[in-house]
Amino acid sequence: MDAVPFPTAVLNCWQVNDAATQIGETATWKSRLSASVACNMSKHFRVPGRLPAKLQELGIGVSAVLRHAGLPAGLLDQPRVLVTTEELFALWRGIGEVSPDPAIGLKLGTETKPEHFDLIAIAALSTGNFGEALRQMARYKQLSCPEEIVHAIDEAEWSIQFRWLLASDTEPAVLTDLCFAWVLTIARHGTGTRISPVRIELVRPRADEKSLERHFGCPIVFGAARNAIVFRASDAALPFVTRNAELLAMLAPQLDEELKQHKGQESFPERVRTTIQRKLTGRRPKMQDIARELRISARTLQRRLQDSGYSFQQVLEEARHQLARHYLTNSMLELNETAYLLGYEDSNSFVRAFRMWEGVPPAHWRGAQREKAAS
Repeated sequence: MDAVPFPTAVLNCWQVNDAATQIGETATWKSRLSASVACNMSKHFRVPGRLPAKLQELGIGVSAVLRHAGLPAGLLDQPRVLVTTEELFALWRGIGEVSPDPAIGLKLGTETKPEHFDLIAIAALSTGNFGEALRQMARYKQLSCPEEIVHAIDEAEWSIQFRWLLASDTEPAVLTDLCFAWVLTIARHGTGTRISPVRIELVRPRADEKSLERHFGCPIVFGAARNAIVFRASDAALPFVTRNAELLAMLAPQLDEELKQHKGQESFPERVRTTIQRKLTGRRPKMQDIARELRISARTLQRRLQDSGYSFQQVLEEARHQLARHYLTNSMLELNETAYLLGYEDSNSFVRAFRMWEGVPPAHWRGAQREKAAS
């Protein structure tokens, strides 16, 4: 795919809600930015305003999608559409059910026109390389939804995953395809090359393998332990031809300010819970570890939690519970592997804790979620 001259196109004219707006109008930028982050970021997703038009372009009836999803008929007619994780998953399942095209997620996740990129993608494309872009997107995801981009790099490979923080159900296959197609769009548009991943890992059973291979240009691994798009470690350093330091300098302070305000709106227990989840992998973080991350003393952390009606142990258990539901719903991890990731010494300890949270063992809960997803 030939790279669109992104910096010039964006600096000259950028569409906001399908109306051409000059980027030099600072008030417009601030208005657009505020609109994109005004909702309760820890609870809701904002549905892109262009989604109904894109569905229509692809021959998909919006009313049929909403009917299959069990969502209100006029939902997408609103000027700003906010949905919960459960509603978002229902929407994308509805799209998958209504569309006869198995590649619909790939098509909806692929964009070639720079004026249709959202603000976070524009900022990412203005960075110096692919790795910087991913870090930028992962950081600013906090601005718009209860979702995380988790990426890890070693000597050979760089894996990228999407984590749905409030999910209690399996993410729809269409949404997984869309997310990975979106990452590839950023990579190809930014580098100006036909870069392809090393492989795509999918939890779901084998289906539509040829269309996925054609789109991503790499092998597809089905029945994997996780949903992930995997690049070469060296790909993170690939320079972006869309780099625009001037545009990034204009966008970054605004995004940083909104991120700062968002963090200020979080309750203290929420901040502690989020920090615990980042530190959980393979060990149980101590109060001193979390206090150090938050740059306060352990005594201050304990006091502020008590002022909010919490103890550190309560917040730790909430963090584990939330992540446990995510791992059991969205991966094929064995129970002992899940227990390890949640910082438990053995799987028996995890099973006992999960039974207290949900009333049933984790294996039974996972089975019920899969039956629900299949029905």
